[in-house]
Amino acid sequence: MSNPIAEQINSALLEAESKLAAATCDADVEEVRIHILGRKGLLASLSGSMGALSADERKEAGIAFNTGRSRCKELVDAALLRIKSAAKTGDRAQFDLTLPGRRQPVGRKHPVVTVIDDAVAVFRRLGFIVADGPEIEDVFHNFDALNTPAAHPSRDPGDTFYFSDGRLLRTQTSPVQIRTMENHEPPVRIVAPGRCFRRDTPDATHSMNFHQIEGLLIDRGVSLADLKSVLQMFAIEMFGQGVKIRLRPHFFPFTEPSVEYDFSCIMCNGSGCSVCKHSGWLEIAGAGVVDPNVLKNVGYDPEIWTGYAFGLGIERIAMLRYRINDIRLLYENDVRFLEQF
Repeated sequence: MSNPIAEQINSALLEAESKLAAATCDADVEEVRIHILGRKGLLASLSGSMGALSADERKEAGIAFNTGRSRCKELVDAALLRIKSAAKTGDRAQFDLTLPGRRQPVGRKHPVVTVIDDAVAVFRRLGFIVADGPEIEDVFHNFDALNTPAAHPSRDPGDTFYFSDGRLLRTQTSPVQIRTMENHEPPVRIVAPGRCFRRDTPDATHSMNFHQIEGLLIDRGVSLADLKSVLQMFAIEMFGQGVKIRLRPHFFPFTEPSVEYDFSCIMCNGSGCSVCKHSGWLEIAGAGVVDPNVLKNVGYDPEIWTGYAFGLGIERIAMLRYRINDIRLLYENDVRFLEQF
């Protein structure tokens, strides 16, 4: 006597084999699997009929259940493998290896970062090393140690960002000089690029957030002539052989003598134009011989050691180098502007 459950299982397997052979996607295979092996599939529904069978029939049905489940899984796995292999073969057939590749968009350096990197590279070639310091400073390192008088305008809260605990956002990178000299015996030869902050009204040439690169050299017998030679070399490296520099007397609390230095106008080659106000020169930054009081504040003997310091405005150099007429363009994150560099 035939077993009805075993017959249904065998019949279902034959039908499943036919459907899986014709399946063209994973969804077709999954439909067959659910029909037989799912929680509400054929095998699950037939298991409820086992109680009505005799002992011998239950044994035969159990064998049919196990065989059917294993066979169905084999058919499903084989169908999935076939579909996957066919898809790979189709991709290879459709892919033309002779077509040009698609370039992925890449980022670019910001012009300020480019100028910092180029400036650091120049000074490294001249024997300087890079130093760094905190952007949140104390009054001693930002003012006192740099020989800045108590009544100096730069200390005023209208010019400097103070915190409630008395600390401040550094107004220059010069505090890095002090921290370096406090922790290193002379000679010292460093440059310190970094961000600075001052209370200022933003316009085409001013910003409350800007970058400087500070330079310091302390050694025996250092003179203003040594400073001029370094600044001249830097100007040539950044703007070409035709550029010249000039030093003008000035005052800074931390240098004596102090100078402001100018580059010959790169727009008109020094002949005079609207950019340089027809003077032929462009003001860059300040410099000078390190004041003896600054050396004393860090424990250096000014009778033995002398040196020079200089500060360069990175945005100022970037504006000259790339012919940018408004400093605010550097911070507006306009992709159309930044894509030019």
